[in-house]
Amino acid sequence: MSTMQATTVSCPHCGRTNRIPVAAQGRPKCGHCKQFLPWMVDAGDDDFPEVAERADIPVVVDLWATWCGPCRMVSPALEKVAIDLAGRIKLVKVDVDKNPRLSQRFEVQAVPTLLILDQGETIARQAGAAPAPALRQWVEQSITARKG
Repeated sequence: MSTMQATTVSCPHCGRTNRIPVAAQGRPKCGHCKQFLPWMVDAGDDDFPEVAERADIPVVVDLWATWCGPCRMVSPALEKVAIDLAGRIKLVKVDVDKNPRLSQRFEVQAVPTLLILDQGETIARQAGAAPAPALRQWVEQSITARKG
């Protein structure tokens, strides 16, 4: 995969559309208002190291499946957390059915399975859906504990 691949995101502050790379260093900011942007991308077996493990901010990994009802429920909650914590985390979504090597590597037994990676190392793991406030608390506590 090339770091030239990008996704678009609307700035939650000014509404402008921004192109942000799926893999890059740093934290994306809006080209117009300069506020941090929520960083939400998809990754797979071939590009996961570049997209998730080399990020220099903590990465929340959502290992999910299209047929999974709880996965569809947790997705909007994770997107809210990514918006709330813009500039502090990156959200990377992985479809386990399309990416069996990652599913095997992370020993996914149930979906959704959520991981938090810090410089490629798993620092937290949880299975199952939860509401946005609980997910945000889990993410913030995991990141704080790692830094502490």
